[in-house]
Amino acid sequence: MAKKGEAETTEEKQAGFSAVKFLQGTKEELDKVVWPSRQQLISESAAVILMVILSALLIYLVDNFFGWGSAKVFG
Repeated sequence: MAKKGEAETTEEKQAGFSAVKFLQGTKEELDKVVWPSRQQLISESAAVILMVILSALLIYLVDNFFGWGSAKVFG
């Protein structure tokens, strides 16, 4: 015998897709989101951009080092 919650879920699955219910559910979930302030958004975006630049620089330097090393060994 199915529990009450399971029966409702089965009925919802059988009913098919409802765009209205989907949009209502989406709106309810977006209302729960805590959006960052403008200052927090800017500072965290700057931190991400800085870390991407530093990571790219590190990869570039390591690549050049190994390129230089392989040129000394094989060239």
